[in-house]
Amino acid sequence: MTHRSARARAARLVAGHDERTAAAMRTRLGRISGGSAPRVIGSRPGRATLIVAATVAAATLAGGTGAGASSAAATRSCSAVAAAQLAAWAPDTAGAIAYAHRRHGDISFAVRAGTRVWGYRSHHVVVTASVLKAMLLVAYLDLPSVRNRPLTRADTALLTPMIRRSDNTAATRVVAIVGDRRLVALARRVGMRNFRPASIWGLSQTTADDQARYFLRIDSYVAPTHRGWALGQLASIIRAQRWGIGRVPLAGWSLYFKGGWGSGTGRVDNQVALLVHGCSRVSVAVMTMDDGTHAYGTQTLYGVMVRLLARLPRYPHPTGAG
Repeated sequence: MTHRSARARAARLVAGHDERTAAAMRTRLGRISGGSAPRVIGSRPGRATLIVAATVAAATLAGGTGAGASSAAATRSCSAVAAAQLAAWAPDTAGAIAYAHRRHGDISFAVRAGTRVWGYRSHHVVVTASVLKAMLLVAYLDLPSVRNRPLTRADTALLTPMIRRSDNTAATRVVAIVGDRRLVALARRVGMRNFRPASIWGLSQTTADDQARYFLRIDSYVAPTHRGWALGQLASIIRAQRWGIGRVPLAGWSLYFKGGWGSGTGRVDNQVALLVHGCSRVSVAVMTMDDGTHAYGTQTLYGVMVRLLARLPRYPHPTGAG
């Protein structure tokens, strides 16, 4: 039986059954495959759960039994289960927009999951501030003189403080090394529409849509030799700068992010993030300007982020980008 026909057969098996029947089928499928059927923790019961059950059935029917078949089934079900989860999830954009309307300042955001996009004023042009440093990181690691060799102590001494504690002196040095041309080339690779570098790098222009597009697959733009290391930097922002999304409960999701702010003035407070659990990826960019104070800006970031991500499925254990 082909994988496609098995999937169709499994879908027919579960289509139209209620949640109790679906649960019983998941139990039987678990016994057939030698383990428990996948469960989407925190998701609403119904169609998404049935899709997951159908996926496991398809993998089992097509793959047979045994260690090799189980491994192949797990690989197939991974991407299919992730697709089902993403298809069932949507950010609470209405709640986030209502909250934004109650705040002063200039607010925009964008969210991406797979090919789906949500946003509020997502093409509104803003200044990057230090979120540009995530682009500087990738541009540096993709230099011909860097991409295929191990990083040196000098490389890490430059890049680590630029990302983890947002060191501006290090960023200025990296800008001098990579130049505007490489930043523009990276923006084109990503498909950004509104990125413009500036002589004062923190005043470079971008949009929430540009940055959410970039972060969704940020590791794919890094030279393969350095992908794990680059993500490790974005996962290790110092505690003192983990406001906004850094305080949002994200059970089971690995968080990679970068913030940018106007030296505590409240002129700019931006955050861009990638959330990963297994095959599932969600990127979110929230950009604010004219907040009045930095404290007010970080409150706005948290308020928008926590509403956008409130419905995100929860898992018992995180898994990062591979």
